[in-house]
Amino acid sequence: MKKLRVLVIDDSAFNRRTISRMLEGLPEVEVAGYAVDGEEGIRRVLELKPDLVTLDLEMPRMDGFTFLRIIMSNRPTPVIVVSSMGGDERVFKALELGAVDFILKPTAEASDELIKIRKDLHEKVRGVFNLNMSSVSRRGMLLAQEGAGGPPARPKELFARRKRAGGVATVVAIGASTGGPPALQSIFSAFPEDLPFSLVVSQHMPPGFTRTFAERLNRTSAFEVTEARDGDPVRAGCALIAPGGRNMVFQRTDGEVTVRLLDPEPGENYLPSVDRMFRSGAEVFGPQLLGVVLTGMGNDGSLGVRAIKGSGGQVLSEAEESAVIFGMPRAAMATGMVDAVVPLDRMSDEILVRCGY
Repeated sequence: MKKLRVLVIDDSAFNRRTISRMLEGLPEVEVAGYAVDGEEGIRRVLELKPDLVTLDLEMPRMDGFTFLRIIMSNRPTPVIVVSSMGGDERVFKALELGAVDFILKPTAEASDELIKIRKDLHEKVRGVFNLNMSSVSRRGMLLAQEGAGGPPARPKELFARRKRAGGVATVVAIGASTGGPPALQSIFSAFPEDLPFSLVVSQHMPPGFTRTFAERLNRTSAFEVTEARDGDPVRAGCALIAPGGRNMVFQRTDGEVTVRLLDPEPGENYLPSVDRMFRSGAEVFGPQLLGVVLTGMGNDGSLGVRAIKGSGGQVLSEAEESAVIFGMPRAAMATGMVDAVVPLDRMSDEILVRCGY
């Protein structure tokens, strides 16, 4: 089997050694070379033609953002950001520029965390074997077009299908992993201000990132987006983002539905869990729930899809052509219970139709 060749770009010698050792722990991976800044990184990418780049963002001479702009325009290559910017929105800027994922940077002071970081890095590097790089390149262009000219017009044929779409959903639950942040921004930016439904989101993300992510979505959306807190009401016209590392479920009390935030159970691999959110939503909202499975590795959400359909709700899955990684949508489709398979650039329209907008 051909090995995945990785270029490590970081101005810290300690981090280059640490990341390289972790990568060399994967038999299917080969460290092809190193670079100390973005300028050298561009030369090394053109010379070595790696299958993957791990990228620091803050570096002398040329930072990671400039590197991403140049590489994605000239030789699109999968990039995983390895950053210490846990709560910094610059991480999400890097994702919008074409990076496929990110992890927290290991440091000398955090040596006890290296085992956890290694596992995270290994999982995300292995995901590159299933990566749809053409989708990564298209997403950056889509976001730029929407930012310049507003959301695309809604096709009339979608509205003609409203009567065939089943019941009208009042709550939309979205699950995503790798490639999810830019996908969610694309969907949210195309929604109008007067949303007649509630939005709840479980995006696989570690603690310390989701508040900044929610704030960034809030600035580019016509409606309110916040990181969920325990006890928050699920209200029409608002979106709640599950906090990183915790699970978001729902409870109905005196006619009002509120959020409960739960610590993960032993053995849970995907956090926040899409399955937990979908299953709880199916119990509480029944046929009023619309589940949406976006890009990501693994099969999180597939069990929840069965629960949603079992309670009379609807399910959409992102099409393979637009998914950065088709794992989660494929697993959802394998249940045989997905109502429609939709490319990203039409997902917001399909959601609006199924919510009676």
